[in-house]
Amino acid sequence: MTLNIEPGWKEILRKEFEQPYFAKIVSVLQAEKEQGKVVYPSGSLIFNAFWSTPLDAVKVVILGQDPYHNPGQAHGLSFSVPKGIKPPPSLVNIFKELHSDLGLPIPNHGNLDHWAKEGVMLLNAALTVEANAPMSHSKIGWHHFTDDVIRLISDRKKHVVFILWGKFAQGKTDLIDTSKHLIISSAHPSPLSARHGFFGSKPFSRANEWLKAHGETPIDWNL
Repeated sequence: MTLNIEPGWKEILRKEFEQPYFAKIVSVLQAEKEQGKVVYPSGSLIFNAFWSTPLDAVKVVILGQDPYHNPGQAHGLSFSVPKGIKPPPSLVNIFKELHSDLGLPIPNHGNLDHWAKEGVMLLNAALTVEANAPMSHSKIGWHHFTDDVIRLISDRKKHVVFILWGKFAQGKTDLIDTSKHLIISSAHPSPLSARHGFFGSKPFSRANEWLKAHGETPIDWNL
Protein backbone atom coordinates (compact mmCIF):
# COMPACT_ATOMS: atom_id res chain seq x y z
CA MET A 1 0.00 0.00 0.00
CA THR A 2 1.36 3.39 -1.01
CA LEU A 3 1.56 5.95 1.80
CA ASN A 4 1.09 8.94 -0.48
CA ILE A 5 0.40 11.31 2.40
CA GLU A 6 1.32 14.88 3.26
CA PRO A 7 4.52 14.92 5.38
CA GLY A 8 2.89 16.59 8.38
CA TRP A 9 0.15 13.95 8.55
CA LYS A 10 2.73 11.20 8.03
CA GLU A 11 4.68 12.34 11.07
CA ILE A 12 1.57 12.79 13.23
CA LEU A 13 0.24 9.36 12.28
CA ARG A 14 3.55 7.52 12.41
CA LYS A 15 2.55 5.57 15.55
CA GLU A 16 -0.71 4.48 13.93
CA PHE A 17 1.15 3.04 10.96
CA GLU A 18 3.22 0.96 13.39
CA GLN A 19 0.21 -0.59 15.15
CA PRO A 20 -0.79 -4.27 14.67
CA TYR A 21 -4.24 -3.29 13.39
CA PHE A 22 -2.63 -1.29 10.58
CA ALA A 23 -0.45 -4.26 9.64
CA LYS A 24 -3.70 -6.23 9.31
CA ILE A 25 -5.11 -3.61 6.91
CA VAL A 26 -1.99 -3.87 4.76
CA SER A 27 -2.09 -7.68 4.75
CA VAL A 28 -5.76 -7.75 3.73
CA LEU A 29 -5.15 -5.37 0.85
CA GLN A 30 -2.09 -7.33 -0.28
CA ALA A 31 -4.02 -10.60 -0.13
CA GLU A 32 -6.89 -9.20 -2.18
CA LYS A 33 -4.44 -7.90 -4.78
CA GLU A 34 -2.82 -11.33 -5.01
CA GLN A 35 -6.28 -12.87 -5.46
CA GLY A 36 -6.92 -10.58 -8.40
CA LYS A 37 -9.60 -8.57 -6.64
CA VAL A 38 -10.11 -4.93 -7.63
CA VAL A 39 -9.89 -2.40 -4.79
CA TYR A 40 -10.90 1.27 -4.94
CA PRO A 41 -9.42 3.83 -4.92
CA SER A 42 -6.07 3.08 -6.53
CA GLY A 43 -3.15 2.77 -4.13
CA SER A 44 -1.77 6.25 -4.73
CA LEU A 45 -5.15 7.80 -3.87
CA ILE A 46 -6.04 5.89 -0.70
CA PHE A 47 -4.74 8.74 1.47
CA ASN A 48 -5.81 11.54 -0.88
CA ALA A 49 -7.80 13.26 1.90
CA PHE A 50 -4.59 13.51 3.94
CA TRP A 51 -2.55 14.70 0.97
CA SER A 52 -5.07 17.36 -0.04
CA THR A 53 -5.81 18.79 3.44
CA PRO A 54 -2.88 19.02 5.89
CA LEU A 55 -3.84 19.05 9.58
CA ASP A 56 -2.83 22.71 9.93
CA ALA A 57 -5.31 23.59 7.17
CA VAL A 58 -8.32 21.62 8.48
CA LYS A 59 -11.35 23.84 9.14
CA VAL A 60 -14.21 21.49 8.29
CA VAL A 61 -14.52 17.69 8.29
CA ILE A 62 -17.18 16.00 6.15
CA LEU A 63 -17.37 12.34 7.12
CA GLY A 64 -18.40 9.66 4.68
CA GLN A 65 -18.82 5.93 5.22
CA ASP A 66 -16.71 4.23 2.56
CA PRO A 67 -15.48 4.91 -0.98
CA TYR A 68 -17.61 4.54 -4.08
CA HIS A 69 -17.39 0.96 -5.32
CA ASN A 70 -18.02 1.41 -9.06
CA PRO A 71 -15.26 1.91 -11.66
CA GLY A 72 -13.78 5.38 -11.98
CA GLN A 73 -15.64 6.95 -9.05
CA ALA A 74 -13.45 6.76 -5.94
CA HIS A 75 -10.42 9.02 -5.67
CA GLY A 76 -9.88 9.25 -1.94
CA LEU A 77 -12.18 12.16 -1.02
CA SER A 78 -15.56 11.45 0.58
CA PHE A 79 -18.58 12.11 -1.68
CA SER A 80 -16.28 13.30 -4.51
CA VAL A 81 -15.77 11.82 -7.99
CA PRO A 82 -13.17 12.81 -10.61
CA LYS A 83 -14.13 15.19 -13.36
CA GLY A 84 -15.75 13.34 -16.24
CA ILE A 85 -17.59 10.94 -13.90
CA LYS A 86 -21.31 11.48 -13.41
CA PRO A 87 -22.02 12.75 -9.85
CA PRO A 88 -23.77 10.03 -7.80
CA PRO A 89 -27.25 10.74 -6.36
CA SER A 90 -26.04 11.79 -2.89
CA LEU A 91 -23.62 14.28 -4.41
CA VAL A 92 -26.37 15.63 -6.67
CA ASN A 93 -28.42 16.32 -3.53
CA ILE A 94 -25.42 17.95 -1.83
CA PHE A 95 -25.19 20.31 -4.79
CA LYS A 96 -28.93 21.05 -4.59
CA GLU A 97 -28.54 22.02 -0.94
CA LEU A 98 -25.43 24.07 -1.76
CA HIS A 99 -27.49 26.02 -4.30
CA SER A 100 -30.41 26.43 -1.91
CA ASP A 101 -28.20 27.42 1.02
CA LEU A 102 -25.70 29.78 -0.63
CA GLY A 103 -27.20 30.47 -4.05
CA LEU A 104 -24.13 29.01 -5.76
CA PRO A 105 -24.53 27.45 -9.20
CA ILE A 106 -24.82 23.67 -9.33
CA PRO A 107 -21.43 22.41 -10.61
CA ASN A 108 -21.13 20.58 -13.92
CA HIS A 109 -18.77 18.05 -12.34
CA GLY A 110 -18.44 16.16 -9.06
CA ASN A 111 -14.80 16.79 -8.14
CA LEU A 112 -14.57 18.30 -4.63
CA ASP A 113 -10.81 18.80 -4.72
CA HIS A 114 -11.28 22.56 -4.39
CA TRP A 115 -13.10 22.05 -1.09
CA ALA A 116 -10.23 19.89 0.16
CA LYS A 117 -7.73 22.62 -0.69
CA GLU A 118 -9.95 25.16 1.11
CA GLY A 119 -9.56 23.20 4.36
CA VAL A 120 -12.49 20.77 4.10
CA MET A 121 -11.22 17.31 5.01
CA LEU A 122 -13.29 14.85 3.01
CA LEU A 123 -12.74 11.76 5.16
CA ASN A 124 -14.27 8.34 4.66
CA ALA A 125 -14.42 6.05 7.71
CA ALA A 126 -13.03 3.23 5.55
CA LEU A 127 -10.39 4.29 3.04
CA THR A 128 -10.79 1.36 0.66
CA VAL A 129 -13.52 -0.91 -0.72
CA GLU A 130 -13.65 -3.98 -2.94
CA ALA A 131 -15.18 -3.32 -6.35
CA ASN A 132 -18.96 -3.73 -6.41
CA ALA A 133 -19.02 -4.64 -2.71
CA PRO A 134 -20.05 -1.68 -0.52
CA MET A 135 -18.81 -1.77 3.07
CA SER A 136 -16.55 -4.71 2.23
CA HIS A 137 -13.57 -3.15 4.06
CA SER A 138 -15.49 -1.69 6.99
CA LYS A 139 -14.16 -4.31 9.41
CA ILE A 140 -10.53 -4.70 8.37
CA GLY A 141 -9.23 -1.97 10.69
CA TRP A 142 -9.91 1.29 8.87
CA HIS A 143 -12.49 2.45 11.45
CA HIS A 144 -9.85 2.15 14.17
CA PHE A 145 -7.54 4.33 12.11
CA THR A 146 -10.07 7.01 11.13
CA ASP A 147 -11.57 7.17 14.64
CA ASP A 148 -8.10 8.03 15.88
CA VAL A 149 -7.79 10.66 13.13
CA ILE A 150 -11.07 12.28 14.24
CA ARG A 151 -9.88 12.29 17.87
CA LEU A 152 -6.57 13.77 16.80
CA ILE A 153 -8.24 16.59 14.88
CA SER A 154 -10.52 17.25 17.86
CA ASP A 155 -7.60 17.29 20.30
CA ARG A 156 -5.09 19.29 18.28
CA LYS A 157 -7.34 21.82 16.56
CA LYS A 158 -9.75 24.54 17.65
CA HIS A 159 -13.06 25.64 16.12
CA VAL A 160 -13.37 22.90 13.51
CA VAL A 161 -16.80 22.20 12.00
CA PHE A 162 -17.67 18.50 11.81
CA ILE A 163 -20.47 17.82 9.31
CA LEU A 164 -22.10 14.48 10.13
CA TRP A 165 -24.70 13.32 7.62
CA GLY A 166 -26.72 10.25 8.59
CA LYS A 167 -26.72 7.88 11.54
CA PHE A 168 -23.36 6.30 10.77
CA ALA A 169 -21.49 9.61 10.79
CA GLN A 170 -23.42 10.80 13.83
CA GLY A 171 -22.15 7.73 15.66
CA LYS A 172 -18.75 9.47 15.75
CA THR A 173 -20.04 12.35 17.88
CA ASP A 174 -18.41 11.03 21.06
CA LEU A 175 -14.97 11.37 19.44
CA ILE A 176 -15.36 15.15 19.16
CA ASP A 177 -14.90 17.76 21.89
CA THR A 178 -18.05 19.84 21.51
CA SER A 179 -16.76 22.46 23.93
CA LYS A 180 -14.49 23.82 21.19
CA HIS A 181 -15.86 22.40 17.93
CA LEU A 182 -19.20 22.65 16.10
CA ILE A 183 -21.10 19.57 14.98
CA ILE A 184 -23.66 20.00 12.20
CA SER A 185 -25.87 16.91 11.98
CA SER A 186 -28.69 16.07 9.63
CA ALA A 187 -30.14 13.27 7.58
CA HIS A 188 -27.89 11.77 4.90
CA PRO A 189 -28.03 13.34 1.42
CA SER A 190 -28.98 9.97 -0.08
CA PRO A 191 -32.24 10.05 -2.09
CA LEU A 192 -33.67 7.68 0.53
CA SER A 193 -33.30 10.21 3.34
CA ALA A 194 -32.51 13.68 1.98
CA ARG A 195 -36.10 14.87 2.30
CA HIS A 196 -36.15 13.89 5.96
CA GLY A 197 -33.89 16.66 7.22
CA PHE A 198 -30.99 17.09 4.84
CA PHE A 199 -32.66 19.56 2.51
CA GLY A 200 -32.93 22.88 4.30
CA SER A 201 -30.25 22.06 6.89
CA LYS A 202 -27.94 24.81 5.52
CA PRO A 203 -24.63 23.14 6.47
CA PHE A 204 -22.50 25.37 4.27
CA SER A 205 -23.68 28.73 5.58
CA ARG A 206 -23.72 27.45 9.17
CA ALA A 207 -20.13 26.24 8.84
CA ASN A 208 -19.00 29.59 7.48
CA GLU A 209 -20.83 31.53 10.18
CA TRP A 210 -19.05 29.47 12.85
CA LEU A 211 -15.66 29.94 11.22
CA LYS A 212 -16.10 33.70 10.87
CA ALA A 213 -17.33 33.99 14.46
CA HIS A 214 -14.10 32.34 15.62
CA GLY A 215 -11.72 34.40 13.52
CA GLU A 216 -11.28 31.89 10.70
CA THR A 217 -11.52 32.59 6.98
CA PRO A 218 -14.76 31.04 5.67
CA ILE A 219 -14.75 28.26 3.07
CA ASP A 220 -15.16 29.16 -0.58
CA TRP A 221 -17.72 26.49 -1.45
CA ASN A 222 -18.03 27.51 -5.09
CA LEU A 223 -16.92 24.74 -7.45
